[in-house]
Amino acid sequence: MAERDQGDNLMERLVTVNRVAKVVKGGRQFGFAALTVVGDGKGKIGFGYGKAKEVPVAIQKAMEQARKNTIEVDLHGNTLWHATKAKHSGSRIYMQPALEGTGVIAGGAMRAVFDVVGVENVLAKSQGSNNPINLVRATIKGLQQITSPESIAAKRGKTLEEVMENHG
Repeated sequence: MAERDQGDNLMERLVTVNRVAKVVKGGRQFGFAALTVVGDGKGKIGFGYGKAKEVPVAIQKAMEQARKNTIEVDLHGNTLWHATKAKHSGSRIYMQPALEGTGVIAGGAMRAVFDVVGVENVLAKSQGSNNPINLVRATIKGLQQITSPESIAAKRGKTLEEVMENHG
């Protein structure tokens, strides 16, 4: 897993590179597919998937796509506000906030997402398919589901204290 930093303060992380083959009349044509994630370490996250005949070109395409597709997620310091589940295709993930000092307890592709988004303390489990693309998509989908108590209070038209007294 490679990590680079460019001028826009986004951390880049290479999750996986696959060699793919297209079978044609004259034999096999090989290419490469790269999956990358980018984030600012403060709640911004994006992922990209690039394909090309050469590895560096595939990685560059994936990084460009990841930069275009960034979203903002709601974090509670360096962990999550609440536990959440998400599913994409055959991959199911569960993640919950953890105490300070716990670290990132997550596997493979999920760990890369947490590193670039800025989550430092989390417990996460993946089930089903361990396809990196589906795991990254499910993890980002789960992060999007997380809402802060302030936004819940605003949606319900209540004060923060009224919302928090029910979740003591």
